[in-house]
Amino acid sequence: QVQLVESGGGLVQAGSSLRLSCAASGGTLSTLLMGWFRQAPGKEREFVATINWSTGGTYYKDSVKGRFTISRDNSDYTVYLEMNSLKPEDTAVYYCATSTVQGRYNFWGRGTQVTVSS
Repeated sequence: QVQLVESGGGLVQAGSSLRLSCAASGGTLSTLLMGWFRQAPGKEREFVATINWSTGGTYYKDSVKGRFTISRDNSDYTVYLEMNSLKPEDTAVYYCATSTVQGRYNFWGRGTQVTVSS
């Protein structure tokens, strides 16, 4: 059983930066992917970014390309989301997730709130 704990959220002004962290523990040797998702009030949860744990390959939602960067620290099973040039529409609860089986993210964190004021 993998446990994921996010941190780093907060209230910032538009144009600011935040760095989210997600620490994974338990069963991490089977990690295939780690990703970030977000859910804004009244909206469905959406994909933000993902990283292949073995290769380091990354993939992003179009609207965050060039502003957000996902990275990993293999030594302590931590994934980061560096968010720059934040916009009010980035306001959401951000969730970390991991995939230990092909085709789906099967473990999720509890989320961290990011609020961007205009």
